[in-house]
Amino acid sequence: MMIGNTFDSWRRNSPYYDETHEALAASVSSFIKQEALPNIEAWEEAGIVPRSFHEKAGDAGLLGLGFPEKWGGTSEGIDSFHKLIMVDETARSGSGGVQSGLFTHAVAMPLLIHNGDEALANDIVPQVIAGRKILAIAVTEPSGGSDVAALKTTARRDGDHYVVNGSKTFISNGMRADYCVTAVRTGGAGMGGISMLLIPTDLPGFSRTPLKKMGWHSGDTATLHFDEVKVPASHLLGEENAGFKAILRNFNWERVQAAQQCTSFARIAHEEAVDWANQRVTFGKKLGAHPVIRSKLADMKRHIDTTQAWTDLCAWQFDRGTESAADIALLKVQATQMFEKVLREASQVLGGASFIQGTLTERIYREVRVVAIGGGSEEILLDLAGRQLGYGTN
Repeated sequence: MMIGNTFDSWRRNSPYYDETHEALAASVSSFIKQEALPNIEAWEEAGIVPRSFHEKAGDAGLLGLGFPEKWGGTSEGIDSFHKLIMVDETARSGSGGVQSGLFTHAVAMPLLIHNGDEALANDIVPQVIAGRKILAIAVTEPSGGSDVAALKTTARRDGDHYVVNGSKTFISNGMRADYCVTAVRTGGAGMGGISMLLIPTDLPGFSRTPLKKMGWHSGDTATLHFDEVKVPASHLLGEENAGFKAILRNFNWERVQAAQQCTSFARIAHEEAVDWANQRVTFGKKLGAHPVIRSKLADMKRHIDTTQAWTDLCAWQFDRGTESAADIALLKVQATQMFEKVLREASQVLGGASFIQGTLTERIYREVRVVAIGGGSEEILLDLAGRQLGYGTN
């Protein structure tokens, strides 16, 4: 099913969005309709987005949003809401795998730009923005999950190189990535011994294994293996043993984007449910004319709009440097729980049709869990927020 004109109408009554955001929305929407929608089913079946799609996205300017002009990006006049537009409009594909495939670099590349050697950034950033190279971020490990401070992948200094041993898992773009921004242990135990390395994936000793998943089928995910991988010391991003703080700030924006992804996909499912309710006839009248269904649809909209308002507020605070890690953690929990509720209700409205491949609700429902777990699970984030707010410390 196609998403109609009401999908993005909410922005027209928001104080955060102006004509520049609407112009970007129109451009991205056109690109997705032309380049993604005709191919998404084939990509879902293949389990991967082709590299040619990255190049087309680069040519269209989608990959450079918010990055410096000197490397081919667009940063003048760009705020967090332009970035939320990108998430919102690419959600029209109905595939989190497409979004993951295209935009993992948005989380990884700031670590390279702000902490890496200038010559390294000059060489790699323009290629990523152009879609010719693919960048991944590798933090999560098989043994630790969200416990970043306990990571075990080591990097020992050996002359002009670091020698890396260990593994990472659940890595988006892991099979196609040309480079991985990788969290490694260069010092002692805990958060104080963590550094960030940019690791080329063509180095001897590096290998990867694809992972089959419940959802995000068109987004490739992998386990990465490092066996005595020699990485040039110039690929260290920032100071040695000072990588943990940079990772955490990146997580904050990743979680705001995740919240937007939840509201965007929930809005798609809601619209599909509304269309279905307006067409389906049951017991002699339109499905949507039954009070229980009408109330269900209204309640879905209430949850979506509430979450969107909070997402916009956190984005506004992010632009001003006043964001709160606790609020962003709570926002992501709100968004993922809303997402799960709305998709369940949309499935109830569609009935058996939502269990058969062919509806957007069926595809999106399979992707609820990855957003609820990735970037910090609900349990981890609620505890993080409680600690940040000082609960239980008196």
